[in-house]
Amino acid sequence: MESKKFKILLIDDEPDILEFLKYSFEKEGYITYTASNGFKGEKIALEINPDMIILDIMMPGMDGIELCNKLKENSQFKDTIIVFLTARGEDYSQIAGFDAGADDYVTKPVKPKVLLARIKAILKRNNKEMANMNVIELKDIKIDTEKRVIIFDNREIFLPKIEFNILLLFASNPGRVFVREEIYNRIWGNDIYVGDRTLDVHIRKLRKKLDKKVIKTIKGIGYGISA
Repeated sequence: MESKKFKILLIDDEPDILEFLKYSFEKEGYITYTASNGFKGEKIALEINPDMIILDIMMPGMDGIELCNKLKENSQFKDTIIVFLTARGEDYSQIAGFDAGADDYVTKPVKPKVLLARIKAILKRNNKEMANMNVIELKDIKIDTEKRVIIFDNREIFLPKIEFNILLLFASNPGRVFVREEIYNRIWGNDIYVGDRTLDVHIRKLRKKLDKKVIKTIKGIGYGISA
């Protein structure tokens, strides 16, 4: 899929940022929509079903965390990539963002070329993942990669994109232990910086939704699933 086919929704309450980013993204061929607050952003997202949403955290009315939570609860957006672009760089803000279901977190200020390169890497990786479609069965887990559905203990479970990809990585290589650095590279990519606690947040959320025994922790080494 060419970049011009991707629909990106930008949500920020700063008009200058919206205008500049819209110009930069459209110059690269992306179909770009904008919204100045969370309520408008939700309305547009429901109408256009974007491939990616880039939003700020601090916005009047409905902030980015609340909006992200609402979108991720809607199955319409199960494959939509959500990226926070915000001046809030604290660890707790990033953890809150990933807890809400975000796929990435970028701190302002960021150079447009750097942001575009990061977005391209995310979309390229997403295309590659969608091209490899099959069904994986392991003990009580069945992963339908085409429908992006998890069946666990005879229950259908929806997982946000990052959590799904982490589980898919582990289930595709049962018995193998993945060190943290490899997980970061395989899930987020070499050219994307991810905070140290990001993986821990996603592992914790996976264990909450599945049985705690599914994902094994090898102390001081990494994570995996027993064969």
